[in-house]
Amino acid sequence: MWQRFSLYDVRIIGHYLGVLVLFSSFSLLVPLLTAFACQEWVPASHYFLTMGITLILGSALRFLRIDSVRLNRQQALAVTGLSWIVLACVAAIPLYLSGHYENYLDALFDGVSGLTTTGASILQDLDHLSYADNMWRFVMHFVGGLGLIVVALSFGLFGKRVGTSLYSAEARSEHVLPNIVQTTRTLARISLIIIVLATAVISLICIFIGMEPLRAFLQSLWLAISGFMTGGFAPMSNSVMYYHSLGIEVVLMVLMVLGSISFVLHAEIWKGKTSTFFRDIEIRTLGVWLAVMTLVFTASLATSLHFSDLSAMLRRGLFMVISAFSTTGYQNITSNQLATVFTSGAFFTLTMIMAVGGSAGSTSGGIKFSRVGIIAKSIAVNIKETLAPDSARVAVGYNHMGRRLVSPEIVKEAMTVFTLYIITYAIGALVGIAHGYEATQAIFESVAMTSNAGLSLGIVSSGMPVGLELTYLFQMWAGRLEFVALLALIIEVVVSFKPRNLRLGKARR
Repeated sequence: MWQRFSLYDVRIIGHYLGVLVLFSSFSLLVPLLTAFACQEWVPASHYFLTMGITLILGSALRFLRIDSVRLNRQQALAVTGLSWIVLACVAAIPLYLSGHYENYLDALFDGVSGLTTTGASILQDLDHLSYADNMWRFVMHFVGGLGLIVVALSFGLFGKRVGTSLYSAEARSEHVLPNIVQTTRTLARISLIIIVLATAVISLICIFIGMEPLRAFLQSLWLAISGFMTGGFAPMSNSVMYYHSLGIEVVLMVLMVLGSISFVLHAEIWKGKTSTFFRDIEIRTLGVWLAVMTLVFTASLATSLHFSDLSAMLRRGLFMVISAFSTTGYQNITSNQLATVFTSGAFFTLTMIMAVGGSAGSTSGGIKFSRVGIIAKSIAVNIKETLAPDSARVAVGYNHMGRRLVSPEIVKEAMTVFTLYIITYAIGALVGIAHGYEATQAIFESVAMTSNAGLSLGIVSSGMPVGLELTYLFQMWAGRLEFVALLALIIEVVVSFKPRNLRLGKARR
């Protein structure tokens, strides 16, 4: 049963939210130092101001001081859900002050898109954005991709008891190591190693194609962060098309695939346990799903004159498939080409690929392969139970961080989240249709926002209807938190403001 927030609950939630807000001020040092290094004094003043606001807000919340206690599930969900909302509002301040947005709501949209690693942007004149502001966009990707709680825990911000509650509330269940702090530090270490290696490779390619060293390094760093965190922001308005480099596209495809695989499986590979990797239900579901979808997508593209050439199909088609399933959102074709050149079959296939997304415990969004695999296993259980004798007991297992049985509880959780995604996809599509957009475009855009994919046909743009923009904001938040934390927060707030049961009043009469 949901209970009202008491004053003590509010103090606990405010206290830990203040800790997270204060901690987030350190992330603002990265764009601030970038502004100093590049002598961008106006952007530097924006980050000074934002840091001041963050410190004041965090300190005010910290005044709700309480003794350190283990958070219960409702309190942890409230802290997590509020932290993503509050920090997105703060992150939008320097973006709005950059002058590249019509209003604060547009800047907030990009702030939410950055933190949720959606990658959809309505920023104007991206090609002339300052280095500091560009750096901030990708810092948001890094922090949001790993998870706000994961980054905080990797610095030892919370104790083990509180950290475990917050970690679970952020829709995470992977434990690389028994200790939660060691787990988060391992996740951060794996990410940093992959990003550093990718930055070095892309930098060499950028220098080879004629880019100056500083610009090559910065853009390579940003692409590496966005690629592995499956974020989708790009330093230039033409996304990956700007570079006209097959080498960069190949590196990004590798990064996107790595980013869509669970961190637990990354750790298993680093330990040399390859058999665990290939037996995992997510990897097997990924292989089957992508094989089928790639065949359908290729067959659909073959009927298009623009993709009848094998090299064009492999380069553009394969890149878009990987970008969609990893929910990164990079495009090596224009939004207009995506809407007009792709056949209806290829278009629908790409939408389905985005809807499913990548692996649980990774940086990608969507329904996740683990849930699709579990639902498929539950269908197998039902078929076997139907065919088996009445006295027989049917048990179906799968591999995911150890051997497990398909239980009613696991299937219920998978089906619940699956259903919530489908409902949200439908709601976003209906809102888009209500605002006058074609059904296919509205469905595509809604799936892209909820799955945090970021691919766009052009509906997401400066000046889009406010109602649609607010809908997409909610979809990005809900999809990133996999509905649990955000919906729990909404329910708790509603319950807290609901009038007390009238039966008490009647009894007193």
